[in-house]
Amino acid sequence: MSNILLKHRTAALLGAALIAGTAALPFTINAASAVAAPAEVSGKFAPGGSFAPIVDADKPAVVTVTTTMKATDTSDQQSSPMDEQFRQFFEQQGIPMPRQAPQHDSGQHAMALGSGFIISPDGVIVTNNHVIDNAIDIKVTLDDGTELPAKLVGTDPKSDIAVLKIQAPKPLATVAWGDSDKLKLGDQILAIGNPFGIGTTVTAGIVSARGRDLHSGPYDDFIQIDAPINHGNSGGPLVDRDGHVVGINTAIYSPNGGSVGVGFAIPSAEARTIVAKLQKNGSIDHGYLGVQIQAVTKDVADAVGLTDAQGALVAAVSDDTPAAHAGIKTGDIVTAVGGEAVKTPKDLSRLVADMSPGAKQTLTVWRDGKSAELNVTIGGNDDGQKQASADEGDGKVQTGPSIGVGLADLTPDTRQELNLPRGVTGAVVASVNPDKTAAAAGIQTGDVIVSVNDKPVHGASDAKTAVAEAAKSGRKSVLLLVERGGNKTFVAVPFSAA
Repeated sequence: MSNILLKHRTAALLGAALIAGTAALPFTINAASAVAAPAEVSGKFAPGGSFAPIVDADKPAVVTVTTTMKATDTSDQQSSPMDEQFRQFFEQQGIPMPRQAPQHDSGQHAMALGSGFIISPDGVIVTNNHVIDNAIDIKVTLDDGTELPAKLVGTDPKSDIAVLKIQAPKPLATVAWGDSDKLKLGDQILAIGNPFGIGTTVTAGIVSARGRDLHSGPYDDFIQIDAPINHGNSGGPLVDRDGHVVGINTAIYSPNGGSVGVGFAIPSAEARTIVAKLQKNGSIDHGYLGVQIQAVTKDVADAVGLTDAQGALVAAVSDDTPAAHAGIKTGDIVTAVGGEAVKTPKDLSRLVADMSPGAKQTLTVWRDGKSAELNVTIGGNDDGQKQASADEGDGKVQTGPSIGVGLADLTPDTRQELNLPRGVTGAVVASVNPDKTAAAAGIQTGDVIVSVNDKPVHGASDAKTAVAEAAKSGRKSVLLLVERGGNKTFVAVPFSAA
């Protein structure tokens, strides 16, 4: 579980393909076709029998972005924070990461390339942040081969979006934004970009999945596609059947460094708003709350008396943060922000991240069996830490009137053994019956139960009494706050027969 900016086997950023001896990062773009009677084209179905009309319209607006960087910076880019988060996500799923190509530090400048697309005739270009990250010089090559210097207008590492500007002697071809919210699984898309620096390339595919969360930031809502994209495609457009941009190709899952039909694009609904802010201000100050959150499962909802398993459960509140100042407490479930419903932890992360520091907002929380409203002043996130993040683990722990654990008081020796701070109180799980529901739910020996149904416990007796009272109350579950390895997590344990 990580702090709210509420603030990859391999998912590699499609980022820039590196020239001059350094390994390349994957990156792609899509272009789509026009609506008509479908006809089979190279194993896929294209309206009117061909994607050519869409490609003819969009290809002139797709550019190659070439950056110059110090050779030592290329390794930094190869292992950027976002790339590492993709890697961690896939390894957590048991998917091994591909082996990276060896790095060569020549001590000289290196060249890298990616893709981008023009959104206004005066030369405003959208690409990925990781394409231009650490660059000391940026050049853009138009579809007709014209090479122009580019100026960095603004960048937002958290969404991995950057905006560039070039000066051209004449109005430039552009592509229009589309509505990614209308995309459905199976819809056709096209990717346009410059894979491996071989020249502008178009690939076709479909939308494979929506809402992919790769745990790389508060805006994770990737479109998954099967159109082949490779190193150098990063920052290129994903276009729909009307030729409108519905995404920015950003990353691929790749066991071998090449495309295997699993690519990820930032939705246009998200990108368009961020690009507009970058054009206006050059940067984005994301809001910060200062809490750790997790999903509300059915068991959690039953334990706290919520009708629906929705919201963001606050597992911890950081000291001296907007959340602490507003009176948010561990165990609160945030159900709305400014009247907008919070159904998942990701909703809360995004809503807070979209706010400006200093903004005043009302949070609706579920506490002690009823709703309450708290006024909060959103903080800034200048330190670069995540303001809010969602741990989407299932969080289930099963238990019953006999929960199947042996509890003990915290002793100085136990506290030292578990490396617990002096301020932590609770009951230590001394044993777990493997045949009871607590074991099935994941409770382990050495866990410390800090609270039961939001009531702090100071020892084994307190914990046993609180569990018994929860069983008598008629609720289906008991909510435990468990500390393990320095992290606190809520676990809802449904009651069962002893």
